[in-house]
Amino acid sequence: MNVHSSSQPMPQSQIESSNPDRRSQILHAALVCFAKRGFHQASMHDISAEAGISVGLIYRYFENKEAVISAMADRHKKEISEMLERARQAPTLLESLEILFTAHCCEDAPQVVSAFVVDLYAEASRNPRVADLVRDVLQTAMDGVTELITRAPEAKNATHGLSPIELAELIFAVARGMLMFDVLRPHQMTAAERRERQLEVTRRLWRLLFKPEAELTYA
Repeated sequence: MNVHSSSQPMPQSQIESSNPDRRSQILHAALVCFAKRGFHQASMHDISAEAGISVGLIYRYFENKEAVISAMADRHKKEISEMLERARQAPTLLESLEILFTAHCCEDAPQVVSAFVVDLYAEASRNPRVADLVRDVLQTAMDGVTELITRAPEAKNATHGLSPIELAELIFAVARGMLMFDVLRPHQMTAAERRERQLEVTRRLWRLLFKPEAELTYA
């Protein structure tokens, strides 16, 4: 039986309005499968088994794995936009960064999310389409963080006169390092422990990047 021929994917506009809960269920199952098996090894059958639904039903929502990844990227961009909006409401840059660094501390399985992101970077090095999706998501986040830094009074104290975009790049480098730390950590931390660790890292980073050198000398 040819699943593709009997279950054509719905138009995007129809997908969005048909059953958002089902769509989210499929995307969450895909996240788990990609984290466990990798993008190449995970199949639509694996995703259907993880979601507890038929393969045919998945193909009603997504034409292939790249379509699933594309939907995940779109969802993540929306989450980033919402997170950045919360960060903009914070009274100080430090508090904005704390919001960004702790945004995913309450995830049910942070190691799953981290493992998926690491595999996604690897897939982006081989797959131009996935690379475009990853770049788009990262650029959305980078632009938002750069804008936060640009409008913050603390930016005038930036170490070595670094520009807002250079500061944003350093912040992202630390964030990616913490993500790798989650993947390699042998014992999963609780949400509270993970949040406290992220807050401490954020505060240290802020002191290094934005605290006046005179204050650092005597801190």
